[in-house]
Amino acid sequence: MNTYGISAIYRFELARWFRTLVQSLLSPVISTSLYFVVFGAAIGSRMAEIEGVSYGAFIVPGLIMLSVLTESISNASFGIYMPRYSGTIYEVLSAPISAMEIVIGYVGAAATKSIMLGLVILATARLFVPFSIEHPLWMVSFLVLTSLTFSLFGFIIGLWASGWEKLQIVPIMIVTPLAFLGGSFYSIGMLPEFWQKVALFNPVVYLISGFRWSFYGVSDVAVGVSLGMTLLFLTLCLIVIWWIFKTGYRLKA
Repeated sequence: MNTYGISAIYRFELARWFRTLVQSLLSPVISTSLYFVVFGAAIGSRMAEIEGVSYGAFIVPGLIMLSVLTESISNASFGIYMPRYSGTIYEVLSAPISAMEIVIGYVGAAATKSIMLGLVILATARLFVPFSIEHPLWMVSFLVLTSLTFSLFGFIIGLWASGWEKLQIVPIMIVTPLAFLGGSFYSIGMLPEFWQKVALFNPVVYLISGFRWSFYGVSDVAVGVSLGMTLLFLTLCLIVIWWIFKTGYRLKA
């Protein structure tokens, strides 16, 4: 394996992120803080506990997942789209580095950024509400797995997009609504029975549910199902990326 090539891509992507560190971290932290002020303080004080957890603490996993999902997609899609846009993608493709190593470099950097952001938001949340983490190892595992999965998904979007506008279509029009409807601010058990069944078709429900279980031991679906659905989506993303590099779709256009 060409570890030098992987390291070069990885370090380049992280260096680009650190150049805009204030913007990259400050904006999500401010947004999360506003969510806690509005939902946690203003609305949460008027709501009863959900499954034995105060409302302010209950929304912590959902807010972290909301930020991690969007940032993973954004970082990975921009990371691979920029060399396509500038034409430097041909230098990467002609270098003595395999497709797998290219993916590891770009996706690894995007996932690292998302994990760091998730931990920063976790620390920020602690300033607003007290909460516990019953299963810290599972919490970290779900955070890493989600970051990797949606970084792979973002990588696909970056290869698919033919313009800057398309980079924002999926995150804004699809992922963000699914995250809001996936139980970020409520338990799907609070919905009518029909809408509970509909919500199970939302893949984000399984991510948030598993992540919330690692905090409080409560979830809308079994943790094994949450893990299985996440791994399934990760596998699908890997298959799509393998096909893209095999056929050259959008790479050589």
